[in-house]
Amino acid sequence: MIRGGYNVYPREIEEVICQIPEVSETAVIGISHEDPGEAIAACVAFKDGVHLDHDAVRIFVKERVTPYKYHRLLKYGKIPFPRADRERF
Repeated sequence: MIRGGYNVYPREIEEVICQIPEVSETAVIGISHEDPGEAIAACVAFKDGVHLDHDAVRIFVKERVTPYKYHRLLKYGKIPFPRADRERF
């Protein structure tokens, strides 16, 4: 993905999100956005019976990645996540 002229690798952000003990799976995708490049979107699935609010996930990621890699959109869902179908986000 390209965000603000920088290359962003989804796998790098997915690895950070998966460090959250409550997370079972994540998928990071780029979606069209009015700003230069793509908006970074993260889909997150939690382990059974566990849930975190959006702010907890955002803060965790924001503390571990550079600002241009920080996701702007967050969606919780069930496994499996679409890996290439941006329209389903």
